Amino acid sequence: MTPAPVDALSSLSFLWYPEAKPDDKDCYIAFRAELELAAAGEVEFQVLGATWFNGWLDGKFFCEGPARFPVAFPEYQTFHAELGAGRHTLAFLVNHAGVPTRMMEGVDSFLACTARSGGQELPLRWKCTRLTGFAPAVRRLSPQFAFIEWCDTRQVPDWQAAGFDDLAWSEPVTVTRAIGPLKPFAAANPRALLHELKPLATGEFTETFGYERDDIPARFFLRDLAPVGLPPQGVWRRYDLGRVRLMRPHFELDLPAGTVVEFAYCEALIHGRVSPWITLSCGDSCNLDHYVARGGPQEFFPLTPRGGRFLEVHIFAPAARVKFLRETVMERAYYGEAGGALRTEDPLLNRIWSVGVETHRACAEDAITDNPTRERGQWAGDVVTVGMGIAAAAFADLRLCRRSLVHCAQCARDDGLVAGLCPGGIGYLTTYAAQWINACLHYWEITGDRALIVDMLPYAERNIGAFEQQMTPDGLKDSMGWGFVDWGYVRNPGPSDMGVNLHGLAAMQGMVRWCEALGHADRADHYRALAHNLSVIIARYFAAEFNEGGDTWTRIGYHRAALGLRLGFFDAEQAKLGRAFLKTHMLRCFPNNPAAPRLSDPAANNPQLITPYFGHFALPELIEHGNMDFVLGQYRTCWGWSLGDHRTTWLEVFDTRWSHCHQWAGCPTWQLSRYLLGLQPRNDRGALNFSVALATGSLASVSGTVPIAGQTGVIKVAWTKDASGLRYTLETPVPLVLHLDAKLTSGEPRTVNVEHTFTESWPLNACR
Repeated sequence: MTPAPVDALSSLSFLWYPEAKPDDKDCYIAFRAELELAAAGEVEFQVLGATWFNGWLDGKFFCEGPARFPVAFPEYQTFHAELGAGRHTLAFLVNHAGVPTRMMEGVDSFLACTARSGGQELPLRWKCTRLTGFAPAVRRLSPQFAFIEWCDTRQVPDWQAAGFDDLAWSEPVTVTRAIGPLKPFAAANPRALLHELKPLATGEFTETFGYERDDIPARFFLRDLAPVGLPPQGVWRRYDLGRVRLMRPHFELDLPAGTVVEFAYCEALIHGRVSPWITLSCGDSCNLDHYVARGGPQEFFPLTPRGGRFLEVHIFAPAARVKFLRETVMERAYYGEAGGALRTEDPLLNRIWSVGVETHRACAEDAITDNPTRERGQWAGDVVTVGMGIAAAAFADLRLCRRSLVHCAQCARDDGLVAGLCPGGIGYLTTYAAQWINACLHYWEITGDRALIVDMLPYAERNIGAFEQQMTPDGLKDSMGWGFVDWGYVRNPGPSDMGVNLHGLAAMQGMVRWCEALGHADRADHYRALAHNLSVIIARYFAAEFNEGGDTWTRIGYHRAALGLRLGFFDAEQAKLGRAFLKTHMLRCFPNNPAAPRLSDPAANNPQLITPYFGHFALPELIEHGNMDFVLGQYRTCWGWSLGDHRTTWLEVFDTRWSHCHQWAGCPTWQLSRYLLGLQPRNDRGALNFSVALATGSLASVSGTVPIAGQTGVIKVAWTKDASGLRYTLETPVPLVLHLDAKLTSGEPRTVNVEHTFTESWPLNACR
């Protein structure tokens, strides 16, 4: 149902260009406003738009947005600036894409902005115009994104400057938009981080292919960057940004008027150069931007950020006429430096931990996304599994995780199934909807934010209701949604996918706990019965496989075995054999076995595969049953392989033909922090409660820090081993309650209140 237009803040008017046409695509609208300050002070700006915008204050870059939102639940951003008395100029450039993207569904464009100082709203006198120097809809970046920038800057004046004369511009009109009530953005604004660049390589080039718009990325890639038989037509420079980032060039160049400048971006070099295509983009892609210089010193700064690690600029002018005055990129990122840390005696493990954090940082802006280059989509699976684990291990601010959980609920299907992808390109995955249940509970554990599970309970009940409607005597129907268990996953024969059923059962069990936590015993009983019925179906499947004899575990398969072990479907002897099967299976797969099948693309399903994503589910089962050394070996071999060729962010799968920056591949980070440092937040048991249990393998010493959700301090942990045992030391800036595992206390679990420091020694066999 489309919500009625509501403007919760009466002063936040929606403005738009009066000459806009309904069928416009990829047009750029400039807005200017002046404000007067009687005295110096802080000014607060509230800004909202439905499509991408940048803002400048007195000619300097100031803000960008919007923060993505479901149509019915818009959130405006708030920015602050210290300004002197007198007149100031506010300028915005808004790109009306006219197409849906992974970030936002199709909402008619607008700009809304207020300014307040000293509790009073400041009058803003708005003018606007369409910047015709931008050629519309030349080429889409990909089907997931809007359009590349194709701009003749000779036709674009220096309109952001305070002294620009906008007298001939139009006055914007006030418009209504079918969006819900306005609320403030429920997280911090993403950061704009400036990075200085030094060229990785330079040279001259010659054009070799086609007219200017024949095949734009091919024309870029086919230029001869070391011409011999033909005279050079321009200069090029290539840059390595250190890791994949969501960024844009921020260059100042001194060029002859009419010079063509192209920036191209990629995650990994192909044949040693930047390739302006995006792998697995579901269609044609073109990861570059094109400009014509107005002449003289000029800033080149694309409106919209792009993803990539490598940047290459081609400039069509004689080398003697090209001057590089500034070479930087501006990164869009949510997090600063991590508060969490981990150090072992193994440099490779330390690097693996850090790469997980850096990949997560690369995939965090106004949302936790799957990848900054391919689509910037807010997939639930990237948050409800590995993403929240890394966030908790590295950062104290988990609001992006909360926002994702809430968006999934707000974008639920008519039958109640929460979204697996939203708010743009909304999609529904049964497994992600199931995992969402326990992710909400886990967020409560990490942060103590009980309000989340109170507010989300109605959505959770409708979500599980969708599962209940799709139950049959054989299990859940395949038609319920995309039953994504893993890339490469091979479904069991029969009418119902047991991998999906196992995820569904975990969700139903989670609902029992959720309702009990909120005092709804009758609803807990309902979900307990629902879970029992599905458990019987799954147990029948496993029993049939064991009764058949032969190679039972191979038929059950890696994924169903791991999920079944997690949910306790096997007796002690079966579980022991099941864990042995998991290890044997992993060692048979690439990259442990170089000759094994490769997951070359999303359709390359094969039972002899493992992925970094599913390590989130399979590896804890081994760690918690005395196999930490095996798991550390898997980190070194498999994730170590992923670091080959100087990669600094995680591959999506164990194959280089997929995304090169996917934070859901980083499960070693949260697992190393959780099991080596031993702390698990349990704020569901009370504020600043932590459970303590260790799995150290044969490592001799470890140290690190654990962030405290919502606070600035960190908990310091260190331990060392000798022949007598393991000596554990914890330092905390705030009082904590520790719940020691029974293995550590050689008996019953023990609770310890810690004011500042906790030190204790434990037997080695309790920490393996």
